[in-house]
Amino acid sequence: MRQPLSRTASSRRVQSLLRGGGLNTICEEARCPNRNHCYSRGTATFLILGDVCTRSCPFCSVAGGIPLPPDPEEPRKLIEATVALGLRHVVITSVNRDDLADQGSGHFVECIEGLRAEIDGICVELLIPDFRGRQEDIDRVLDARPDILNHNIETVPSLYRKVRPGARYQRSLDLLERAREKAAEGNWVKSGLMLGLGETESEVDDLLVDLQRHGVQIITIGQYLQPTPESLPVYEYVEPERFERWQERGMEMGFDLVFAGPFVRSSYMADAQVPLP
Repeated sequence: MRQPLSRTASSRRVQSLLRGGGLNTICEEARCPNRNHCYSRGTATFLILGDVCTRSCPFCSVAGGIPLPPDPEEPRKLIEATVALGLRHVVITSVNRDDLADQGSGHFVECIEGLRAEIDGICVELLIPDFRGRQEDIDRVLDARPDILNHNIETVPSLYRKVRPGARYQRSLDLLERAREKAAEGNWVKSGLMLGLGETESEVDDLLVDLQRHGVQIITIGQYLQPTPESLPVYEYVEPERFERWQERGMEMGFDLVFAGPFVRSSYMADAQVPLP
């Protein structure tokens, strides 16, 4: 299962700008199948706090290990790239930084505040890690008022030990609930999950119920694709019709927006998922 490659002048420009600016993207580090399409649209999802993660989730191709200290110039570089790309909706994510005293939360805040100081009307979407459930670090980011706060639940609880060994299902639900509690009017709480890892239909239904009860408004559901030979193998390729059923089911349950399909990813076409301010 592959997306067609679409190497255009725009995509080459985006890649050149990002590399020249010393910035990382989750598009490249996670080997996203949609990256060339995003680049051709002049968009990318920025990966801050380095390209080495303190966890090694077996579904993810981001390198695990001991990361370098955060780059203090990264917020400035991110702002410059956002201006150069002409973005009105910017998506920022990060590796896990369990090695830092604040889990990297302060770096997120610097990026948000810098973007808003320089670009009027910018829509900031964050895809954050769980910060090990540390309330002060979670609140530090939430108090910066991201327009969209995304934290991916990723998979059903029975598969957490295999898929997300460094995470906890309830910890992620608690984070999402806290995000909804502190969200300003007009802001969104979002989460995403992968199918094809061995989950059952009833488990997915229960997961959606949990997300809805914990305040999530936007859901993305996509097919897990093995990014490297060493990554977890695909258990099942889910038929497109089943994604359509999950999209219908999610809307019936009361989510504001549901995006489901084999190539759906939490940050893919994020600027088109919600109305810009």
